[in-house]
Amino acid sequence: MKLFRSLLMIVVISLSISCSQEDMEEVLVKEGPFKIIELAGNWEATKAQYSMSSLSVDVVENGGTVSMSVQTNGRFTLTVDPIDREGYTVSGEMFWEEWQQTFRFAIRWDKSPEVYEIYAHTYDGGTLSLNGGEGSGEYDFNNDGDFEECTVHFIFSLS
Repeated sequence: MKLFRSLLMIVVISLSISCSQEDMEEVLVKEGPFKIIELAGNWEATKAQYSMSSLSVDVVENGGTVSMSVQTNGRFTLTVDPIDREGYTVSGEMFWEEWQQTFRFAIRWDKSPEVYEIYAHTYDGGTLSLNGGEGSGEYDFNNDGDFEECTVHFIFSLS
């Protein structure tokens, strides 16, 4: 009987720990001013501006390309291919942050999943504009292999 109680106690404790870990898992909000699923598809940038202090580079204006592929769950891959250097790819997840009875457009980058960035946005069904604050992006302004934190302004068209 003692063995049965001990086993029962272990099972109950294991279940309670398991449930509390599931409760702690964050659920990302996918419905706000528009549903994140609406962004699913392939996007091409018409503007991809990186700015830091007095430096500003628009990859598209300079002849490069920036494309983004968005899945229905908000996961995305962003490919930046400047004309004067090797391209690169970054990925993350888009969601809405509920804040003071409103929603803010947010991105959690895979590179640093413990934090997320808030972006000003506009969206009309075919065009998505994202404006990040200080430190919302990174770009290698002098092509030395070191990326500097900067602000970003992207305008994408659904392709």
